[in-house]
Amino acid sequence: MATTAEVHPVDEIPPVGRLAAFGLQHVLAMYAGAVAVPLIVGGAMKLSPADLAYLITADLLVCGIATLIQCVGFWRFGVRLPIMQGCTFAAVSPMVLIGTTGGGLPAIYGSVIVAGLAIVLLAPVFGRLLRFFPPLVTGTVILIIGVSLLPVAGNWAAGGVGAKDFGEPKNLALAAFVLAVVLGVQRFAPVFLSRIAVLIGIAVGLAVAVPFGFTDFGGVGDADWVGISTPFHFGAPTFKASAIVSMLVVALVTMTETTGDLIAVGEMTGRRVEPRSLADGLRADGLSTVLGGVFNTFPYTAYAQNVGLVGMTRVRSRWVVAAAGGLLVLLGLLPKLGAVVAAIPAPVLGGAGLVMFGTVAASGLRTLARVDFKGNNNLTVVAVSVAVGMLPVGVPTVYAKFPDWFQTVMNSGISAGCLTAIALNLLFNHLPGKAGSAAVAEADGVSVAGQ
Repeated sequence: MATTAEVHPVDEIPPVGRLAAFGLQHVLAMYAGAVAVPLIVGGAMKLSPADLAYLITADLLVCGIATLIQCVGFWRFGVRLPIMQGCTFAAVSPMVLIGTTGGGLPAIYGSVIVAGLAIVLLAPVFGRLLRFFPPLVTGTVILIIGVSLLPVAGNWAAGGVGAKDFGEPKNLALAAFVLAVVLGVQRFAPVFLSRIAVLIGIAVGLAVAVPFGFTDFGGVGDADWVGISTPFHFGAPTFKASAIVSMLVVALVTMTETTGDLIAVGEMTGRRVEPRSLADGLRADGLSTVLGGVFNTFPYTAYAQNVGLVGMTRVRSRWVVAAAGGLLVLLGLLPKLGAVVAAIPAPVLGGAGLVMFGTVAASGLRTLARVDFKGNNNLTVVAVSVAVGMLPVGVPTVYAKFPDWFQTVMNSGISAGCLTAIALNLLFNHLPGKAGSAAVAEADGVSVAGQ
């Protein structure tokens, strides 16, 4: 009989109570990001409140199903690591464009279904590209993922984008309080409680927010008790060439981002991602995206904020994230529950987000610590990749005059930095070196590749 010691931490199943607590923590970490995409797209298309609510419940349902496919897996679908799935932000601009320029939701869903099928077909090709992701590239990409997420936490801490009281000291004070609670629990509480520090921080923050008038539970009364998403609720999908092309570009961007996230979680959990498992993870992304097009929602990808949570809590079980997927399915079927979670004020999430996203960046630095920077150009690879990745984060309109396809790729700091890191690693470490560079490296006692 196998002992617990022989089970890899990724495959361990914690007791039910802990499973539920850890899972809820993952849901709260990604909830605001998950519902933001349907809110932005539906808002831009001026959908009715009832249609917006429908988009959100459909999104939560498919988020949960996508997470279960990724964590539990079946056949060649699913990476079987603690990976949370959610709607990708890379698709927001193209979808708003498709939806508002005459195509409507049916054209969006037609392009999403084609993009999902393309991801399934391209997954094995991406799997074979893993050799172009040495620690130099993966560490840089993980660092960029973390740093590019920090403005999201900053916006939450200030009250949420578009809030009337954005930047008010009381919002930042609440976020700082939640951050202090998370750090205090992590430092002084027993091991189990320290692993749900984010959940405790959010719960305590919510308890403080209610008497101070931060919360609005008005939406809970308006929400239905039960909501079931039916296929093609907004009409049969239509397939427009221009919409499909822009969504295929999004598919390549999300595959690049997901590759970075899967490798990051593989590093954190001690179960390195191999070409086959990477292809399985990307294939799950593709299947979830097809389901998104059928069940009235959007393209899916791995969520980086939950990568940070795995690193911070050191809870490596994929069954914890599968439990989170089950909770999302429940929230998608019970809109009233979803409305309760949606009432958590943005500053509370901001305080927790600062720790989680910072943890992702720190994990990137830990990976880079294994890289040799002596007598080679590896420092240049990291420097330029981080700079290119941070450009659209620091200056969001930097590519505003460029074609749509270019903006889709480069406005995502993660894909821009990732592509730069791969290209520069090839340039400096795989192409034949300039005369004398090998000799200099040999003199320093390191290989030219520096890995």
